[in-house]
Amino acid sequence: MFKSFFPCRREKSAYLIDYDKLYESGCRCLVYDVDNTLVCHGAPQNEKSLSFLKSLQEKGFKLLFLSNNKEPRVKSFSEPLGAMYIYKAGKPSPKNYIRACEMLGETRETTVFIGDQLFTDIWGANKAGIYSILTDPIDKHEEIQIILKRRLEWIVLKNYESKLKNEKIKEKEYGKHKY
Repeated sequence: MFKSFFPCRREKSAYLIDYDKLYESGCRCLVYDVDNTLVCHGAPQNEKSLSFLKSLQEKGFKLLFLSNNKEPRVKSFSEPLGAMYIYKAGKPSPKNYIRACEMLGETRETTVFIGDQLFTDIWGANKAGIYSILTDPIDKHEEIQIILKRRLEWIVLKNYESKLKNEKIKEKEYGKHKY
């Protein structure tokens, strides 16, 4: 019932993902949500996120920011990196996930999406056939509409964790996922 919302993988933080392993497995594009994935909701790009993202570019990754936020917010993350972005993305619609791959000149198979929300970020990536990594939100203090969604996410995540524990499903390795 909840399977379409399940991430391919979960990580505590976008900063703790084994990006070397992703690259070795064929990933060339990283598409990120911004708020509560890279920085606290509404916070500006900071030195930690900027140096982290620059190091990914130096490894050879192409970056794109995909956000439901307004252009000035998303552009402020992409400009210092010369990265691409899509604002007011309409997540979870798969349309702009697919467009992101096209903009980067890559395929869905060489792209990974990283975000903190199941019902927008992960569901949209899954519908688009893109490998999805769910991170824990950076900040627990969120707007009321997000708090309400988090309560529903909790139900789905408990189901996901139960199925993982009982070996009814396994986290998908990048490069070996099928939709």
